[in-house]
Amino acid sequence: MQNLTGVCSSLEHQDLLDRIHRLHFIGIGGSGMCPMAEILHKEGFSLTGSDIFESDTLQRIRAYGIPVYTEHKAENIKDAEAVVYTAAVKQDNPELAAAREKGIPTLERSVMLGYISRTHSQSIGVAGTHGKTTTTGMITTMLELAGKDPAAVIGGKLPLIGGYGKAGSGQSVVIEACEYHETFLQLTSTVGVILNIDNDHLEYYGTMGQLKLAFQKFALLSRTVVFNMDDKNTMDVVNSIDRPVLSFGIKEEEARFHAVNIGEYKPGFFEFDVLELGEFFAHIRLGVPGYHNIYNALAMCCCVRPLGLKPEDAVRAAEEFHGTGRRFEIKGECNGAVIVDDYAHHPTELAATLATAKEMGYDRVIAVHQPFTYSRTKMLMDEFAKVLRAADKVVLLPIMGGRE
Repeated sequence: MQNLTGVCSSLEHQDLLDRIHRLHFIGIGGSGMCPMAEILHKEGFSLTGSDIFESDTLQRIRAYGIPVYTEHKAENIKDAEAVVYTAAVKQDNPELAAAREKGIPTLERSVMLGYISRTHSQSIGVAGTHGKTTTTGMITTMLELAGKDPAAVIGGKLPLIGGYGKAGSGQSVVIEACEYHETFLQLTSTVGVILNIDNDHLEYYGTMGQLKLAFQKFALLSRTVVFNMDDKNTMDVVNSIDRPVLSFGIKEEEARFHAVNIGEYKPGFFEFDVLELGEFFAHIRLGVPGYHNIYNALAMCCCVRPLGLKPEDAVRAAEEFHGTGRRFEIKGECNGAVIVDDYAHHPTELAATLATAKEMGYDRVIAVHQPFTYSRTKMLMDEFAKVLRAADKVVLLPIMGGRE
């Protein structure tokens, strides 16, 4: 594992960002950059941005009056007082190099996200190896339908808000908190959610112990911790911290929010009762398929009290939330076959996706799988092979190297 660096970077830059006005975003069209640009624009910052390709996201950004360039050139940064870039930007990027030559501060995306988490009185950071995007979408939906107009930064497109996030006028911001390279340690959360902890990103962390240590630090940066009592790794983390906690679970009856009377109201779609401390809290009917989404909905229910909402807000959100982009997203039909797109890139996620397809009663399930990153594929090869057996037929594509 690499040495811990930059964990407090966003705190160190807090004063800087309170003093400046003009920002330039390299890669402004990215799913993680666009919603941040919207939020900062609403907060009064003057923004410019650049990206390589035209996209709907860039058109959305331009609609705010933000100038966007579709070529990376040193002159694009103009009079920017700070430059924000994504981890995907190479260090020899001409705009990044120009900023450093001029002595303009450069901030990696996660540092800016940490700043945003502290500009709202209610910040919800949703962490975990699996289910982050869906749960972030659910909580955003709950706040949005309750009229709270939250800001949000989500890893998938949420149809309700028409994008990967939004700039709200309310006091809440909901953030998908990714553990990759410890970027979630830049956040300060009013409510920190830990959905689960699984063996991912070990090419960086090295051991599960180091990964759990990072989640422990995330929890300590949160005022209240929502956690999955059925997940042993998560329990190991929570048992070692001193924070107010709200637990959820299906198997563990001691969980504060406990799912009971679980059943399917149609193939693959579940409904259940939620008990809070043994008393009826709500009857939840999910608008997305898959047993695993019971856990994501329970995490949402845990957020009701600290966010000043009502159980009926969770009920409505669960029923009206129909998923985010690339999370069991039904794209259409072709010659009678239903086509589903899913970003599942870990064996546990693949297992949940294939199980959901089976639960929905399809006669035949064909999995077209493109492994993501060489390190993960090598490390979890046996698990991938075992999980993919659940499909009736498997089509394997070349590994997508991505950031590697």
